[in-house]
Amino acid sequence: MKLLRVRVEQLKRFREPVEIRGLESGLNLFAGPNESGKSTLVQAIRAAFFERYKSSGAEGLRPWGDTSAAPSVDLEFEWQGERWKLSKRFLKQKRCDLEVGGRRFDGEAAEEKLAELLGYQFPGKGASKAQHWGVPGLLWIEQGEGQELRGPAAHASQYLKSALGDGLSDIASSTGDALIARVEAERAKLLTATGRPTGEYAEILRRHEDAGARLAQLDRDIEAYRRQVDRLAELRRLRAEDADRPWEAYRRKAAEAEARLAEVGGWRQAREREHQALAHCLASRQQGMEQQAAYARQHRELAQRAEELEQAQRRVAGLRADQPLAGQRVQEAQAGYRLAQDRLAQARRQAKRAALAGDLERLAAEQARLALDLDEARAVQVRLRAARERLQGIRLDEGALKQLRALDRALAELDAARQSVATRLAYELLPQQRIRIGDETLSGSGERLLLESVEVDVPGVGRLRVRPGGEDVADLARRRQETQGRFEALLAELGAADLRQAEEQAEQARALAQDIRLDESRLHSLAPRGAEDLASRLALAGQRRQAVSEALAALPPDQEAVSEGVGLDEAGAERGLESAREALQAAERQAAQHAQALSLAEQAGRTAQAEWQRLQDAVRDPARQQQEQALSARLAELGGQETALRQALAELDGRIAAARPDILAQDAQRFSRTAETLEREAEGRREEAIRVQSGLEALGAHGLEEQRAELGRSAEFIGRRRDELRRRAEALDLLLDRLQAGRQALTRRIQAPLQRHLNHYLQLLFPQARLDVDEDLLPEQLVRPAAGGSSHEAVDALSFGAREQMGLIGRLAYADLLREAGRPTLIILDDALVHSDHGRLDGMKRILYDAAQRHQILLFTCHPDRWRDLGARVVEMESLRAA
Repeated sequence: MKLLRVRVEQLKRFREPVEIRGLESGLNLFAGPNESGKSTLVQAIRAAFFERYKSSGAEGLRPWGDTSAAPSVDLEFEWQGERWKLSKRFLKQKRCDLEVGGRRFDGEAAEEKLAELLGYQFPGKGASKAQHWGVPGLLWIEQGEGQELRGPAAHASQYLKSALGDGLSDIASSTGDALIARVEAERAKLLTATGRPTGEYAEILRRHEDAGARLAQLDRDIEAYRRQVDRLAELRRLRAEDADRPWEAYRRKAAEAEARLAEVGGWRQAREREHQALAHCLASRQQGMEQQAAYARQHRELAQRAEELEQAQRRVAGLRADQPLAGQRVQEAQAGYRLAQDRLAQARRQAKRAALAGDLERLAAEQARLALDLDEARAVQVRLRAARERLQGIRLDEGALKQLRALDRALAELDAARQSVATRLAYELLPQQRIRIGDETLSGSGERLLLESVEVDVPGVGRLRVRPGGEDVADLARRRQETQGRFEALLAELGAADLRQAEEQAEQARALAQDIRLDESRLHSLAPRGAEDLASRLALAGQRRQAVSEALAALPPDQEAVSEGVGLDEAGAERGLESAREALQAAERQAAQHAQALSLAEQAGRTAQAEWQRLQDAVRDPARQQQEQALSARLAELGGQETALRQALAELDGRIAAARPDILAQDAQRFSRTAETLEREAEGRREEAIRVQSGLEALGAHGLEEQRAELGRSAEFIGRRRDELRRRAEALDLLLDRLQAGRQALTRRIQAPLQRHLNHYLQLLFPQARLDVDEDLLPEQLVRPAAGGSSHEAVDALSFGAREQMGLIGRLAYADLLREAGRPTLIILDDALVHSDHGRLDGMKRILYDAAQRHQILLFTCHPDRWRDLGARVVEMESLRAA
């Protein structure tokens, strides 16, 4: 039987069609890694034959997750000059078609035709199992099942016996009772009723056993002697290789890896230094940007103050020009006043947040700037002493200043309130008439504001007592007096003549305090432990000073714009609300509100003028402008330094990553361990060679060969006599049990063809060995030549790899037997012989190549390098998918 073509579609891994053509009549080798579809292809061939096309057991053939798939297998093979074509589909649109030389079969008829040809059967229902697979189940080895032969052979036994011929028949037993009795009497001289030796036969067996034991011991000693001789030769060969000291090459490799690792360590240290320098640069730059932002805020505040001053001036002018429309002007002035008041409060709050702080502890890492830092630190110390002395001469209490501002606003509000509630006394006297108000004599016409009780003398009439506003006016007067007292007390406490001077002193103190904080922060960043410590560090850094200075001088300059902040808009709603409230009051008290608004506008103008002048003086201060210019230059320098440091860090990171320090450490460890292992092994071989040499010298002195020869002659004589008695006993046993002996003889005749094929293959693996089979035609015992006789080992007691080899040899022998009987054969091996060592595998390759001269063999493997010398074309599984 020759398989010609295999086509698989929608079957497990093979969703797309996969087709194999051009199969050889002998060996066909398919190779691919795990999960490449080898076992799937074998499963497809098995399903084509074993699974009924209607069976639900084919569910496992469906590709994962594809419920609409219809797995199909198409096969073409040749047998006895006819071409057989099989097409089978499962699960969806189930069918089975078979074409043989122009004859067509379908459905179960096609399946039974195949089963009859190949020698297997289908189950009554359900999935096909191992007991149904017959001859193909024996010849098609699944992955990991090569060592199992008894089960598959038992399932194929009826087909094998059919191939051997039905030669078993009843054998007539002898009826010669007299002969049996005579044979039993003769047998009793040599054997007991249970078949145990007795008499002379037992004694000769004992003597032969003793001689055999002594011979076996001598043979073991001689064999040990020979093994030690071989081992000594092998040790000498290995020691000759050790003379080249191969471990030293690995030590050199380890040293190279450690040197490279040390170089990478140097890069890491350089990276740490650059990182510290970058941190120092960023901290300095952050500090400078915060200082620059403070300057920018002052400039914006000055512009805001100028705008407020201009607005206040326009408001006062408008109010004075709009006297006839007092109500409307009061509303507008009040709204503007509140807006200005809120903006002023906002500006003062922003001014309070002008303090800056920076953490400069890591600035010590910038060793290249130590010399400049020392000079600057000393200069900062001088400025600090001067600023602290100036600050001590200024009395500043922010709480008192805040209270003074509140009292000033309260006085202005009380003045405005008093004017709005004061009694207006308008008079128009006749010519030559006068009246006296308090200490003042009035004539003509005019108007007076009465803020407190006063007496009016009218000559010729009498005296009038006027009490303006009732109790409200008196209360306002008392409140103003109390407020004025507290205001003057606070001025005295602050040592200022008026609010403007107190504000100027506070601003000066804040500026000095801010300068002190900045200088202290700068001094701390330059010299955390003091200028003397910085000088000491400068001396220690002398060797690096020139290189770092050149690097800093080479840095390109850079400019960075300072973004202007945007004022808060939260107070807009509050101003709108206050303006609406004042508008309502203005509608009720038009005249009073106009006067009050004018007074407030004038006060606001004076305040705005004072604030603008104070900020104008501070911003235009030459020392301040010089500081701003120096700060801009410093920021540009730091920007260039940051760019260069980042580039250097990126380069070092790239070099370190490319060097793979973790792999270098592993290489150093691996080469070191390899060198130690090789050296220890060489030392072990040297010591073993000494021990083996000593042992050989001791064994050689005993004359083992001579002892063995003398004992062998004695044992040979005993053995001849034993053989004579054994042959007689065996002959008597044979005569006594003719029927059983006849049956055994017939069984041996039946076993002979299989034994012949087994021994044919076995000689290629173990010369002069044989593989005995039992009555069930199964390999039972492996007989190999050994010192002093033969070794008998049960097949089931062999190692896993040896049982796998015997299993394959048995299957090939069955295949030869079937071929001689005119039955088709196809051998499929899925990852077989994976447990065979190199020497055994070479023998098995000879066996497979020999079997391939008579049978078609499909061999699937994930180790193509082990089979390349098999003389077969290697078909890569991936090439099938590509096709």
